[in-house]
This record gives sequence, C-alpha cells and structure tokens, in this order.
Amino acid sequence: MLVSIKTPESRVIELGRINCGGCVHCCRFGSGFLGKQDAQKIARFLRITEKELKEKYLEEAEKFNTILPRPRVLRKKNMPYGKCVFLDEKHGCTIHEAKPLQCRIGTCDEKSADLQKWFDFHHFLNPEDPESVRQYAVWLEFNEPLPGAKLEEIIPDKKKLKKILEYEVIK
Repeated sequence: MLVSIKTPESRVIELGRINCGGCVHCCRFGSGFLGKQDAQKIARFLRITEKELKEKYLEEAEKFNTILPRPRVLRKKNMPYGKCVFLDEKHGCTIHEAKPLQCRIGTCDEKSADLQKWFDFHHFLNPEDPESVRQYAVWLEFNEPLPGAKLEEIIPDKKKLKKILEYEVIK
C-alpha cells in the first residue's frame, strides 16, 4: 500500500507529481475536485473573483453525501464524461500552476488508486454524517480501503456503527 489515511497531504501531492507523466488523458474524461483552498488559488491565477470562477467554470458533484466543486466537464451527447473546461488540447492544462488538489495527485499508473482513495477519505467522507458513512460502507463492499480507513476504525463504537448502518440513526 502506497499511502494510508495518515499520510500528509504534502506527501500525497509529491507522489502525484512524481508519478504523473503529463499525458492529460484524465483531463479528457473529467476533472478533479477542488480542495479547501483551490477555488481561491484558481481565481487568483485567472485574475477573477471566486464568484466568477464558480459561475463560469465550476460545477458540483456528490460522493458519500458530500458535494464538492470541480471544473466543469464539457460533455458531448449527454455522456457522463467529457473534457475539463481548463484543458487546451495543444497546450494542456491552462491552470496547471493552480490546478485542483485532486488533479495534483492524479496519475495514470497503479499508484493512482491509493491516492484517489486518500482524497475521497479526506474530502468526501464525513464520519459525522450517517448517510456519508452508509454510502462509504457500500463503496467498501467493492473496494479495498486504505490502512486506517475501515468502518470499524472510523467509527470504533460498534453499537453506533450498527445503528447508522441499520438506519436507526438518520442525522
């Protein structure tokens, strides 16, 4: 395993940078979600306000009952995927210096899955939200968690976890 939930963000970013070949393949099929400071950084880079950034260039998507912004995806023919609004086919990422956290850690190699799991754990999963926990539990049925990211490690109180998973705890 490449990373755990305790791996610092700086190390995750370094691993993404080391392993990315710059092919922009992932940018042709979607965009990366923004981390906490990314909107401010991108807006500053583009010399626009965060409000303008959100209105012109961002969309929201949900995972584990958490909604995060990401660069708009330019879809064709009602497809669920498409190229990132910031991808220029000739020049690559037009906001490369300020690109979103998920883009900074994404790679096309075998290490990418663990880096994406790290992002999902730290930015989508909300252990305080029962619905987020339930959706994560379904995800775990088909995916191997990072070290430290099993349900029992996130919510060590077995009775509370059982109540959440059985919908006895709604909010």
